[in-house]
Amino acid sequence: MRRIPIALAACSLVTAPTAAIAQQAGALIVADPVVDTPGGMQAWRVKYWTTDGAGRPREATGMVVAPREAIPPQPRPVLAWTHGTWGVASRCAPSLSKDFWSVTAGLDAVRNGYVVVAPDYPGLGSAGMHPFLVGADTARSVIDGVRAARQIPGAAAGGRYAVWGESQGGHAALWTAQEARRYAPDVALVGAAAAAPPTQLEQNLRLTSNRALKSFFTAYIGHSWASHYRAPMASFGNRQTQGIMNRLAQNNCISLNMKPKLGMILGISALNSRLKNIDIGRIEPWATLARRNSPTTANIGVPLLIAQNAKDDLVAPSVTAAHVRALCRSGNRVRTIAIAGEGHATSAKDSAAATLAWIADRFAGKPSPSDCGRS
Repeated sequence: MRRIPIALAACSLVTAPTAAIAQQAGALIVADPVVDTPGGMQAWRVKYWTTDGAGRPREATGMVVAPREAIPPQPRPVLAWTHGTWGVASRCAPSLSKDFWSVTAGLDAVRNGYVVVAPDYPGLGSAGMHPFLVGADTARSVIDGVRAARQIPGAAAGGRYAVWGESQGGHAALWTAQEARRYAPDVALVGAAAAAPPTQLEQNLRLTSNRALKSFFTAYIGHSWASHYRAPMASFGNRQTQGIMNRLAQNNCISLNMKPKLGMILGISALNSRLKNIDIGRIEPWATLARRNSPTTANIGVPLLIAQNAKDDLVAPSVTAAHVRALCRSGNRVRTIAIAGEGHATSAKDSAAATLAWIADRFAGKPSPSDCGRS
């Protein structure tokens, strides 16, 4: 990790002018320099304004990472990295974790001259409930993170960006693609890449082959949507069941480098039996909310890349394949990658080289390849 003097870091703090932080979407509130970064990188922890799906202002946080070199004559291309699930509690924000540098696959792009914008999503690192798998809210925080990064002089971020994410972040990337033109015509999205993205949410939960993961993510959805939408958790069972779901969500951040805590193991085990007959696709208002937050299959006019591992035990490969076929029928150009790695958790890493090459071609203006119609 590269160290810079603390005094120098303090002097390079970027704070937006008072008039610019009047809750305007995309306005930078503060960019706090990060002292320890990997070699060749400089970074800022940022706080900025975004809006929720109803247009109400909300603070969001994240990281902006840029090459540590002289500012180029032309603005740098921007990659918005949309992370997989870290949790739903505020303390689970990736920007707060010591593991940020080791597990953020999108940082490979910095070495290719990109600015990487890594939003935490609302409610992670900021106040309020995290709207887990809520499409519009998440997408807006991604787009506004790109806008905010352009206000950091040392980053030299341009107005053209791509988005790439895995798992929950794949869902965020697809939602960013469908929201981008309408929500933020001032920045231009050149392409969206999604590794193992949850698409049709009720189908994904129904067909997940790993019962423990299904129970755990049902707890996240129940806890988050009960607060965000005021949906009744009684749909999942009695107060004891609801309490287990809430404690799992409130007390557990996900880390690839740590073994699950005993309380987490016991909670999931209890939910496996309590939720075995629960299908949110057949329970209202949960079914309607799941459909509302599933990415569109309409033609959105943005080049897409979707990567999927056939051994994925969380995001059902058959659901991803059906989503790709629907996108193709609507006239989208979709590049597909069959991932040959270990499984769900390494989806982005296992498809990184091909994905970053595809993203580079989008910035270069090359024709977007499509695997639609391939037998």
